[in-house]
Amino acid sequence: MLLPLSLPALALPFPNISPIAFQIGPIAVHWYGLGYVVGILFGWWYGRRLVTNPRLWNDGVPPMKPEDLDDFIVWAALGIVLGGRLGYVLFYNLPMYAANPLEAFAIWDGGMSFHGGMLGAIIAMVWFARSRDILPWSMLDVVSAGTPIGLGLVRCANFINSELWGRISDVPWAMQFPTGGPFTRHPSQLYEALLEGLVLFCVLRFLSHSRLKLKTPRYIGAVFIMGYGLSRILVEFFREPDAQLGYLFGGWLTMGMVLSVPMVLIGLWGVWSAKPVTFTPRPAQEPA
Repeated sequence: MLLPLSLPALALPFPNISPIAFQIGPIAVHWYGLGYVVGILFGWWYGRRLVTNPRLWNDGVPPMKPEDLDDFIVWAALGIVLGGRLGYVLFYNLPMYAANPLEAFAIWDGGMSFHGGMLGAIIAMVWFARSRDILPWSMLDVVSAGTPIGLGLVRCANFINSELWGRISDVPWAMQFPTGGPFTRHPSQLYEALLEGLVLFCVLRFLSHSRLKLKTPRYIGAVFIMGYGLSRILVEFFREPDAQLGYLFGGWLTMGMVLSVPMVLIGLWGVWSAKPVTFTPRPAQEPA
């Protein structure tokens, strides 16, 4: 296949947006970090909305209280950041970090894995849910319902940072990224923002509010896991694989595909096996 050696006539210009959203004195706030913060806060706010809507739950009894989500937000942030960084170190660049162990702590230089962040968040959810006598599957449902918005924001930040760009292409909407060499490429970050963010959020919103699937623990969470896996596999066909990994097994597979296939299978199992559950209100704690 011939590579495009010049910009297509209708190629879109790459927007000149600073990676720094705003700066207060010596402190610079980047769009990437802001995407995580806003995503976590949205998930917390949206989760509270879900558990205060009796219509969404069997017999009008939610599996947790809004105050539980207030306490969980710190657990979620730690699980996402620690799991995301550890996942990137192990899955995407282990030789480099093995040679320079201290670099693994330099989160400000970038390098996060969604799959690792998801595992970290799930561990935090299970641990927290058991400590509060909350059904972990329902905790997964509530958290998953709002997560796509955060995913979409972070992918938009990847686009602004001119990172994780797509494969070489001459489609009319291809762009020449500042860090992507002289060729025009798919804006694959925006594909992911659309599929993993907006589309997946709308699907989960339809299932939770129109189909009332929060009454069936693990259903919403399973659709989220499966939906992300399918979206990621699709976009990987347009996204340039990580330079240090390339294509796996000498073919067309990428690490993103390999890590996403189990998500699709787990999601299918979750949807197939989910059953409705009625929750019993937890008694109010007596004052000490």
